[in-house]
Amino acid sequence: MKDSTLTQLPELAQFEDFFDARFARVAYHEKSGIIICELKSEYVPIEHFKDIFLRISELVGKGINQKFIFDKRALRAFHQPSMEWYFIVWKKDMYQHGLSVHRKILPDEPWFRKSVEIAKSQIIQNYPDNIVDKLDIRYCGSIEEAIEV
Repeated sequence: MKDSTLTQLPELAQFEDFFDARFARVAYHEKSGIIICELKSEYVPIEHFKDIFLRISELVGKGINQKFIFDKRALRAFHQPSMEWYFIVWKKDMYQHGLSVHRKILPDEPWFRKSVEIAKSQIIQNYPDNIVDKLDIRYCGSIEEAIEV
């Protein structure tokens, strides 16, 4: 497997690895409070997906909670149950710990972007107590852009 994006960006030199596993690499910058999660696989089984995010919760709980960058460019499969859990359970829990700024980097495939749009709309409709209106969510083209905005 080629080097991940995180190892190729000189501006990320001050980021520390939190963990690097089969499905994801997570790095953080304590001073700025930024966490980056880069998925490394075309598909992440839900049990591994939840484990990744429960581990990220540890950083958020320690006060590294200014911005979360989620790089999904490696994905080639869209999994609705994972997205619902991430959106309804994890984001809500993290909001309670002060994390409200989310930056997402999606794969270039138009079908994937459309799937995200449809699923997000369904989640908002099906879960009226969601917190989406309280979050600052933006889609970016790169990690560099996500750090800046």
